[in-house]
Amino acid sequence: MKKVLFLTAVLAFASCKKEQEPFGKSTEATTESYSEGESAEVKTPEALGKSIFEGKGNCVSCHQVDQKVIGPSIQEIGKTYKDKKGDIVTFLKGNADPIVDPSQFSVMKTNFPVTQAMTDEELKAIEAYIYSNLK
Repeated sequence: MKKVLFLTAVLAFASCKKEQEPFGKSTEATTESYSEGESAEVKTPEALGKSIFEGKGNCVSCHQVDQKVIGPSIQEIGKTYKDKKGDIVTFLKGNADPIVDPSQFSVMKTNFPVTQAMTDEELKAIEAYIYSNLK
């Protein structure tokens, strides 16, 4: 009987640990925390993209909506990608050449580890947010 109780306790403990992931590992739970846990407002892809852009992506430190800071504005990025039929998600994965401001590529390239760790859903949400700022 003691062995059964001990085994049950070990299995219960192991199943609890199974849900925990190493720090920095991208999981579905990470995405769910944005869509369910941060705010009732984070429902649309654009809102999720804004949340990531201003939060864990820290994109806002170099990109503002309507003015160039370190990198081009969000509006310039959206317009250029739309006009040239570029793929923002592919670029953020590090699999496409820069088309907006190639002279700033070395600065942006240092951020690829952050964007490459994001899920496709998160990258598409950032893309939706960028396009939502077009006038």
